[in-house]
Amino acid sequence: MSRIKDNALSLTFLVLFLLSLAGQALAGMLHYNEQQLVEGGEAVSFLTYVTSSSFAVDVAENWQSEYLQFLLFIMLTIWMVQRGSPESKEPGREGAESDEEQRIGPYAEADSPAWARVKGWRLRLYSNSLGLAMGTVFLLSWLAQSVAGQAAYNSERLADLRDPIGWSAYVTSPEFWDRSLQNWQSELLAVLSMVVLSIYLRQRGSPESKPVGAPHSATDVSG
Repeated sequence: MSRIKDNALSLTFLVLFLLSLAGQALAGMLHYNEQQLVEGGEAVSFLTYVTSSSFAVDVAENWQSEYLQFLLFIMLTIWMVQRGSPESKEPGREGAESDEEQRIGPYAEADSPAWARVKGWRLRLYSNSLGLAMGTVFLLSWLAQSVAGQAAYNSERLADLRDPIGWSAYVTSPEFWDRSLQNWQSELLAVLSMVVLSIYLRQRGSPESKPVGAPHSATDVSG
């Protein structure tokens, strides 16, 4: 039970993610089958739908926008600050910070990760591993979206008796960028709202909020 309690936040979000993904798949299949029947086509099974390009592109385009949000937030907060926001470092601390502040190399502690105590490429890799992981997932999901999106788009074109297009033509098409940018703008607005609203508003007990009594100008503090 202690292990579950110690990991309750990640486990809860994992369950919510799986439930929402299953719900999206079910609702998406029902919607897809409605369209198929209207257009004179045949309904498909749940397994057929979740392995289709239509489902893959919907999932991938959401994932790539989310990981783009995280990647930008992680990287931009290294060099940019927002006075008063708990999501920002204090003004004057811009940059990658010193080895002592980061507790790496000779300043590593006994329980520091092993690669934080070494030098060379392993330290450089581990020092940027979070951004690299987010960037890799973003690029892979972007690629998956482009491939699945091309397949789904070409299916629509063939149904309309139009010629299919290649991958490069698809990723430069209005269809692809309309799907991408409508997700990007919502994610960027969410980050902007979190950064700015957390200056003036509070949520007692949340590490994403400043303490209720903290002044609006307090930066890099959490409740």
